Amino acid sequence: MIGAITGDIVGSRFEFNNHRSTDFELFHNDCTFTDDTVMTVAVADAIMSGRPFGATMHEYGRRYKGRGYGGRFRRWLASDEPKPYDSFGNGSAMRVSPCALLAHGDRERALTLAASSAVCTHNHPEGIKGALATTDVILMAQQKADKDKIRSMVQALYGYRLDFTIGRLRKTYQFDETCQGSVPQAIVAFLESESFEHCLRLAVSLGGDSDTIACIAGGMAEAYYGVPDDIREQTMAHLPEEMRRVVENMYLAAQ
Repeated sequence: MIGAITGDIVGSRFEFNNHRSTDFELFHNDCTFTDDTVMTVAVADAIMSGRPFGATMHEYGRRYKGRGYGGRFRRWLASDEPKPYDSFGNGSAMRVSPCALLAHGDRERALTLAASSAVCTHNHPEGIKGALATTDVILMAQQKADKDKIRSMVQALYGYRLDFTIGRLRKTYQFDETCQGSVPQAIVAFLESESFEHCLRLAVSLGGDSDTIACIAGGMAEAYYGVPDDIREQTMAHLPEEMRRVVENMYLAAQ
């Protein structure tokens, strides 16, 4: 979870000002948490409290306004009776990492939580698939599975094409907020990476929806490599007290 939040914060300043290189200052004064972090924390809070995902995300979104929510999601937040809106945006994948971490290695439970966290807004099959694929990668990364096996699993179960490199795609990749246009890219950034920080740098360097791609990839990289203490500390320093408390409680619950 902290890996996903770190990816969001690191990538935040590049979302609309892409930096197509791995050479950049990781944390900068312009970095901040966005809707990716707000909803990730909301998902963790919902699981730990037993409250419905939709109600918890709705509450968090109204509390933390102006964090870069998409247009349809903003309308969902504005509604007093919010309903799923058939979205296949990458929001379902960027917020899902707590579902893997709080399932204690139980794949069936993790995928059930992931689907439930998606359908309250992103009930399109591609939106659900993005959340499930991200969760499955995190679960295998927790087990330190061979990366070739992770790649094969994703291609076999989810049908995502992963036959590209970040370096090659970087030249032509365009902004894409869909699951199918950003989840495979985040997965490849993780698969090509050599460390947690390297994964974030690869994800950001692709361009496009930088904070969300780095958020999705960051959750995978955390599960595989862990998060260095100095990066964890800088990430936590960007969060308000309420969010820090949820993050800390989630790791206690995940033990």
